[in-house]
Amino acid sequence: MLTAYSRTLSEREAKVLSSLSYAGKTIFTTKDLKEFTDNPKNLLDWLVRKKWLLKIKNGTYIITPLEAGEKGATNYTLHSFVIASVLVEPYYIAYGSALNHHGLTDQTPPTVYIATTKPRNSKTILNTKFRFVTIPPHKMFDIEETEIENRKINISSKEKTIIDCLDHPEHCGGIDEVAKALYFAKNEVDQTKLVQLAQKIGNKTVIKRLGYLSETIYLEKTLELLSCVPLSAGYSLLDCSVKTRGPIIEKWKLVLNVIIDPSKW
Repeated sequence: MLTAYSRTLSEREAKVLSSLSYAGKTIFTTKDLKEFTDNPKNLLDWLVRKKWLLKIKNGTYIITPLEAGEKGATNYTLHSFVIASVLVEPYYIAYGSALNHHGLTDQTPPTVYIATTKPRNSKTILNTKFRFVTIPPHKMFDIEETEIENRKINISSKEKTIIDCLDHPEHCGGIDEVAKALYFAKNEVDQTKLVQLAQKIGNKTVIKRLGYLSETIYLEKTLELLSCVPLSAGYSLLDCSVKTRGPIIEKWKLVLNVIIDPSKW
Protein backbone atom coordinates (compact mmCIF):
# COMPACT_ATOMS: atom_id res chain seq x y z
CA MET A 1 0.00 0.00 0.00
CA LEU A 2 2.87 2.38 0.81
CA THR A 3 4.35 1.97 -2.69
CA ALA A 4 1.02 2.70 -4.36
CA TYR A 5 0.48 5.85 -2.33
CA SER A 6 4.04 7.01 -2.93
CA ARG A 7 3.34 7.67 -6.61
CA THR A 8 1.40 10.83 -5.71
CA LEU A 9 2.19 11.44 -2.05
CA SER A 10 5.18 12.29 0.04
CA GLU A 11 6.61 9.52 2.17
CA ARG A 12 5.14 11.11 5.30
CA GLU A 13 1.66 11.50 3.74
CA ALA A 14 1.73 7.93 2.48
CA LYS A 15 2.69 6.64 5.93
CA VAL A 16 -0.20 8.51 7.56
CA LEU A 17 -2.80 7.24 5.11
CA SER A 18 -1.42 3.69 5.18
CA SER A 19 -1.43 3.60 8.98
CA LEU A 20 -4.97 4.95 9.25
CA SER A 21 -6.27 2.56 6.58
CA TYR A 22 -4.53 -0.41 8.22
CA ALA A 23 -6.19 0.51 11.52
CA GLY A 24 -9.59 0.54 9.83
CA LYS A 25 -9.97 4.30 10.23
CA THR A 26 -11.14 5.21 6.76
CA ILE A 27 -13.26 7.79 8.57
CA PHE A 28 -11.14 9.59 11.13
CA THR A 29 -10.83 12.77 13.19
CA THR A 30 -7.93 15.13 13.76
CA LYS A 31 -7.36 13.40 17.13
CA ASP A 32 -6.29 10.28 15.24
CA LEU A 33 -3.32 12.21 13.82
CA LYS A 34 -1.73 12.99 17.20
CA GLU A 35 0.84 10.22 16.83
CA PHE A 36 2.00 11.68 13.52
CA THR A 37 2.02 15.43 14.12
CA ASP A 38 1.25 18.08 16.72
CA ASN A 39 -0.13 20.40 14.05
CA PRO A 40 -2.22 18.40 11.57
CA LYS A 41 -3.75 21.37 9.74
CA ASN A 42 -1.16 21.64 6.95
CA LEU A 43 -1.08 17.88 6.47
CA LEU A 44 -4.86 17.70 6.20
CA ASP A 45 -5.06 20.69 3.89
CA TRP A 46 -2.58 19.11 1.47
CA LEU A 47 -4.31 15.73 1.51
CA VAL A 48 -7.67 17.40 0.83
CA ARG A 49 -6.16 19.38 -2.05
CA LYS A 50 -4.67 16.20 -3.50
CA LYS A 51 -8.14 14.62 -3.17
CA TRP A 52 -6.95 11.82 -0.91
CA LEU A 53 -9.24 13.10 1.82
CA LEU A 54 -12.81 14.37 1.82
CA LYS A 55 -13.77 16.69 4.64
CA ILE A 56 -17.30 15.87 5.82
CA LYS A 57 -17.42 18.19 8.82
CA ASN A 58 -14.98 20.14 10.97
CA GLY A 59 -12.37 17.71 12.26
CA THR A 60 -13.74 14.65 10.44
CA TYR A 61 -12.42 13.23 7.17
CA ILE A 62 -12.87 10.26 4.84
CA ILE A 63 -9.91 8.57 3.14
CA THR A 64 -10.66 8.02 -0.53
CA PRO A 65 -9.43 4.62 -1.75
CA LEU A 66 -7.03 3.91 -4.59
CA GLU A 67 -10.00 2.62 -6.61
CA ALA A 68 -11.32 6.18 -6.81
CA GLY A 69 -8.63 6.82 -9.43
CA GLU A 70 -6.81 10.05 -10.19
CA LYS A 71 -9.84 12.21 -9.37
CA GLY A 72 -9.84 10.90 -5.80
CA ALA A 73 -12.52 12.55 -3.66
CA THR A 74 -14.30 14.01 -6.71
CA ASN A 75 -14.88 10.50 -8.07
CA TYR A 76 -15.71 8.72 -4.82
CA THR A 77 -18.94 7.32 -3.47
CA LEU A 78 -19.70 6.12 0.04
CA HIS A 79 -22.96 4.81 1.44
CA SER A 80 -24.94 7.83 2.59
CA PHE A 81 -25.84 6.15 5.91
CA VAL A 82 -22.14 5.77 6.71
CA ILE A 83 -21.64 9.49 6.19
CA ALA A 84 -24.76 10.22 8.26
CA SER A 85 -23.36 8.19 11.15
CA VAL A 86 -20.54 10.67 11.78
CA LEU A 87 -22.38 13.95 11.25
CA VAL A 88 -24.08 14.31 14.63
CA GLU A 89 -24.60 12.57 17.98
CA PRO A 90 -27.00 11.27 19.11
CA TYR A 91 -28.68 10.23 15.87
CA TYR A 92 -30.55 7.56 13.98
CA ILE A 93 -31.58 7.10 10.35
CA ALA A 94 -35.29 7.84 10.29
CA TYR A 95 -38.51 8.56 8.39
CA GLY A 96 -38.41 8.00 4.61
CA SER A 97 -34.80 6.80 4.68
CA ALA A 98 -35.55 4.12 7.28
CA LEU A 99 -38.79 3.24 5.50
CA ASN A 100 -36.80 2.50 2.34
CA HIS A 101 -34.05 0.64 4.23
CA HIS A 102 -36.58 -1.75 5.78
CA GLY A 103 -38.22 -2.40 2.40
CA LEU A 104 -41.44 -0.72 3.53
CA THR A 105 -41.61 1.53 0.46
CA ASP A 106 -40.45 1.38 -3.12
CA GLN A 107 -39.71 5.10 -3.04
CA THR A 108 -36.04 6.06 -2.77
CA PRO A 109 -35.92 9.43 -1.02
CA PRO A 110 -33.42 11.90 -2.52
CA THR A 111 -32.68 13.10 1.01
CA VAL A 112 -31.25 11.17 3.96
CA TYR A 113 -33.32 11.89 7.06
CA ILE A 114 -31.45 11.93 10.36
CA ALA A 115 -33.29 12.24 13.67
CA THR A 116 -31.28 13.99 16.38
CA THR A 117 -31.80 16.03 19.52
CA LYS A 118 -29.45 18.75 18.27
CA PRO A 119 -30.58 21.40 15.75
CA ARG A 120 -28.54 21.24 12.56
CA ASN A 121 -28.87 22.84 9.15
CA SER A 122 -29.22 20.56 6.15
CA LYS A 123 -26.02 19.88 4.23
CA THR A 124 -24.98 18.23 0.99
CA ILE A 125 -22.06 15.78 0.84
CA LEU A 126 -21.05 13.75 -2.23
CA ASN A 127 -24.19 15.02 -4.01
CA THR A 128 -26.48 13.68 -1.28
CA LYS A 129 -28.60 15.97 0.88
CA PHE A 130 -28.74 15.24 4.59
CA ARG A 131 -31.67 16.66 6.54
CA PHE A 132 -31.59 16.76 10.32
CA VAL A 133 -34.94 16.50 12.09
CA THR A 134 -34.74 17.77 15.65
CA ILE A 135 -36.74 15.64 18.08
CA PRO A 136 -37.04 15.76 21.89
CA PRO A 137 -34.93 13.23 23.84
CA HIS A 138 -38.00 11.19 24.85
CA LYS A 139 -38.49 10.19 21.20
CA MET A 140 -35.02 8.64 20.96
CA PHE A 141 -36.07 5.03 21.50
CA ASP A 142 -36.36 1.68 19.73
CA ILE A 143 -33.19 2.24 17.74
CA GLU A 144 -31.40 -0.71 16.16
CA GLU A 145 -27.85 -1.20 14.90
CA THR A 146 -27.18 -2.41 11.38
CA GLU A 147 -23.82 -2.89 9.70
CA ILE A 148 -23.10 -1.10 6.43
CA GLU A 149 -19.65 -1.09 4.85
CA ASN A 150 -18.12 -2.42 8.09
CA ARG A 151 -19.58 0.39 10.16
CA LYS A 152 -22.38 0.20 12.74
CA ILE A 153 -25.30 2.45 11.82
CA ASN A 154 -28.18 3.50 14.09
CA ILE A 155 -31.61 3.16 12.49
CA SER A 156 -35.17 3.03 13.78
CA SER A 157 -36.83 -0.39 13.99
CA LYS A 158 -39.59 -1.23 11.52
CA GLU A 159 -42.28 -0.42 14.06
CA LYS A 160 -40.62 2.79 15.25
CA THR A 161 -40.15 3.87 11.64
CA ILE A 162 -43.87 3.59 11.00
CA ILE A 163 -44.70 5.45 14.20
CA ASP A 164 -42.18 8.19 13.38
CA CYS A 165 -43.76 8.55 9.94
CA LEU A 166 -47.20 8.82 11.53
CA ASP A 167 -45.74 11.50 13.78
CA HIS A 168 -44.25 13.40 10.81
CA PRO A 169 -45.68 12.16 7.50
CA GLU A 170 -44.09 15.14 5.76
CA HIS A 171 -40.71 13.41 6.12
CA CYS A 172 -41.68 10.21 4.30
CA GLY A 173 -43.70 11.30 1.29
CA GLY A 174 -47.05 11.68 3.03
CA ILE A 175 -49.56 9.57 4.92
CA ASP A 176 -50.31 7.48 1.82
CA GLU A 177 -46.76 6.07 1.97
CA VAL A 178 -47.26 5.13 5.62
CA ALA A 179 -50.56 3.43 4.77
CA LYS A 180 -48.89 1.41 2.01
CA ALA A 181 -46.06 0.41 4.35
CA LEU A 182 -48.57 -0.84 6.94
CA TYR A 183 -50.64 -2.64 4.32
CA PHE A 184 -47.83 -4.56 2.63
CA ALA A 185 -45.90 -5.30 5.85
CA LYS A 186 -48.83 -6.13 8.14
CA ASN A 187 -47.59 -9.69 8.53
CA GLU A 188 -44.04 -8.52 9.29
CA VAL A 189 -44.60 -5.86 11.94
CA ASP A 190 -45.47 -6.49 15.57
CA GLN A 191 -48.90 -4.91 15.95
CA THR A 192 -48.74 -4.97 19.74
CA LYS A 193 -45.45 -3.11 19.60
CA LEU A 194 -46.93 -0.60 17.15
CA VAL A 195 -49.60 0.39 19.66
CA GLN A 196 -47.10 0.54 22.51
CA LEU A 197 -44.78 2.81 20.54
CA ALA A 198 -47.68 4.96 19.36
CA GLN A 199 -48.50 5.65 22.99
CA LYS A 200 -44.88 6.12 24.02
CA ILE A 201 -44.06 8.75 21.40
CA GLY A 202 -46.29 11.26 23.14
CA ASN A 203 -48.22 12.63 20.15
CA LYS A 204 -51.96 11.84 20.49
CA THR A 205 -52.46 12.44 16.77
CA VAL A 206 -50.34 9.35 16.07
CA ILE A 207 -52.97 7.22 17.85
CA LYS A 208 -55.71 8.73 15.67
CA ARG A 209 -53.82 8.19 12.43
CA LEU A 210 -52.84 4.64 13.36
CA GLY A 211 -56.44 3.85 14.27
CA TYR A 212 -57.87 5.18 11.05
CA LEU A 213 -55.28 3.46 8.86
CA SER A 214 -55.69 0.20 10.76
CA GLU A 215 -59.43 0.30 10.14
CA THR A 216 -58.92 1.15 6.47
CA ILE A 217 -56.46 -1.69 5.77
CA TYR A 218 -57.92 -4.19 8.26
CA LEU A 219 -55.29 -4.47 10.99
CA GLU A 220 -57.68 -6.20 13.35
CA LYS A 221 -55.28 -6.76 16.25
CA THR A 222 -54.15 -3.14 16.19
CA LEU A 223 -57.78 -1.98 16.20
CA GLU A 224 -58.57 -4.23 19.14
CA LEU A 225 -55.65 -2.87 21.14
CA LEU A 226 -56.50 0.73 20.28
CA SER A 227 -60.09 0.29 21.45
CA CYS A 228 -58.82 0.72 25.01
CA VAL A 229 -56.78 3.83 24.25
CA PRO A 230 -58.60 7.15 24.78
CA LEU A 231 -58.38 9.78 22.05
CA SER A 232 -57.53 13.39 22.73
CA ALA A 233 -60.12 16.11 22.22
CA GLY A 234 -60.02 18.20 19.10
CA TYR A 235 -59.48 17.24 15.48
CA SER A 236 -56.22 16.51 13.70
CA LEU A 237 -55.29 16.42 10.03
CA LEU A 238 -54.79 12.95 8.63
CA ASP A 239 -51.81 14.32 6.70
CA CYS A 240 -50.18 17.48 8.02
CA SER A 241 -48.09 17.78 4.86
CA VAL A 242 -51.24 18.51 2.82
CA LYS A 243 -52.95 21.86 3.33
CA THR A 244 -56.34 20.96 1.87
CA ARG A 245 -59.36 20.29 4.06
CA GLY A 246 -61.76 17.34 3.98
CA PRO A 247 -64.60 15.59 5.78
CA ILE A 248 -64.37 14.82 9.48
CA ILE A 249 -64.47 11.27 10.78
CA GLU A 250 -65.79 11.54 14.31
CA LYS A 251 -64.67 8.09 15.42
CA TRP A 252 -60.98 8.97 15.07
CA LYS A 253 -61.23 12.76 15.51
CA LEU A 254 -59.56 13.26 12.14
CA VAL A 255 -59.95 15.59 9.18
CA LEU A 256 -59.64 13.34 6.12
CA ASN A 257 -57.69 15.69 3.87
CA VAL A 258 -56.19 12.73 1.97
CA ILE A 259 -57.99 9.73 0.45
CA ILE A 260 -56.52 6.34 1.37
CA ASP A 261 -57.67 3.72 -1.14
CA PRO A 262 -55.97 0.29 -0.87
CA SER A 263 -57.75 -0.91 -4.04
CA LYS A 264 -55.45 1.36 -6.06
CA TRP A 265 -52.19 -0.09 -4.72
